[in-house]
Amino acid sequence: MTEISYAAAGVDIDAGDRAVELMRAQVKRTDRPEVLGGLGGFAGLFRLDLSRYPQPVLATSTDGVGTKIAIARALDRHDTIGIDLVAMVIDDLVVVGAEPLFLTDYIATGKVVPERIAAIVAGIAEGCVQAGCALVGGETAEHPGVLAADDYDISGAGTGVVNADAVLGPDRVREGDVLIGMGSSGLHSNGFSLVRHVLSATGSPLSGTPAELAGRTLGEELLTPTRIYARDCLHLISGGGVRAFAHITGGGLAGNLARVLPSRLDAVIDRSSWSPQPIFQYLAGLGGIARAELERTFNLGVGMVAVVAEDAADQALAALAAREVPSWQLGTVIAGSGQARLTGNYADCRF
Repeated sequence: MTEISYAAAGVDIDAGDRAVELMRAQVKRTDRPEVLGGLGGFAGLFRLDLSRYPQPVLATSTDGVGTKIAIARALDRHDTIGIDLVAMVIDDLVVVGAEPLFLTDYIATGKVVPERIAAIVAGIAEGCVQAGCALVGGETAEHPGVLAADDYDISGAGTGVVNADAVLGPDRVREGDVLIGMGSSGLHSNGFSLVRHVLSATGSPLSGTPAELAGRTLGEELLTPTRIYARDCLHLISGGGVRAFAHITGGGLAGNLARVLPSRLDAVIDRSSWSPQPIFQYLAGLGGIARAELERTFNLGVGMVAVVAEDAADQALAALAAREVPSWQLGTVIAGSGQARLTGNYADCRF
């Protein structure tokens, strides 16, 4: 009888071991003093500093990057998609005022190609460095017969901490507060199913160089990593006057901002205060996408919103400018019923 092995079934344990060795140095870059042990244990260990957080409340978030992975696969570039993953997970934590502490990742693939897995993890590690959190562990799972050999998906879970009396959210928001928008780096990691549908329907190649993109290929533009705001938000918190944050992901600007409003207040957003980047205008024209659909699918140039006290707005804008984060007064908080709405028309924009 022919001997059957795990490798013959499509799972290469040796390739997995090589992938771990290739990623080890990248993971080490994310270490914080509180991390105990190293890569390869059954669980990641992290010692909480109770001198900084005497009333600790742990915050947790989990997410993935959706079908943006299809763009990475098409371009055979895998070293930035991990940055997107960290942004999607960690910037949800900072919204409540939590300092991101650590992240774990999960990669499922049809076939472990050590160099590709190492490139993905290098991106995750880079994202963790940008966010100031540690990458303390993860899992790479090989799923032959379920996923195609070159197919993969990634997800992550993050943990942060905030003192109980410092949790940000709707209960802190007041009438007259100012909305400060922080510019996105592009599409970030939302709306890519619509993007791919438009490209497929119009036969637009990723190698194309639309005039709107000033020499960049469409693929390069779409794969631009998500901006990570964690350190910037923590810096604003340290300056005082921050009531809440809204991370602008699926659901768009109004949908996510409404999540941090109390039922008695509204947020009024002034479209004329900014102009969405050319990629949004290009996609809108290419696919004939209505403005309402664009606004509930994409961030349209705003990746994070800070809700701050009126007398703290100028200081917050100056602090963000010093950190080279594009920012501006986006709108205000008024009496209402817990809704966020956009008014006016975008500056220098065709939709």
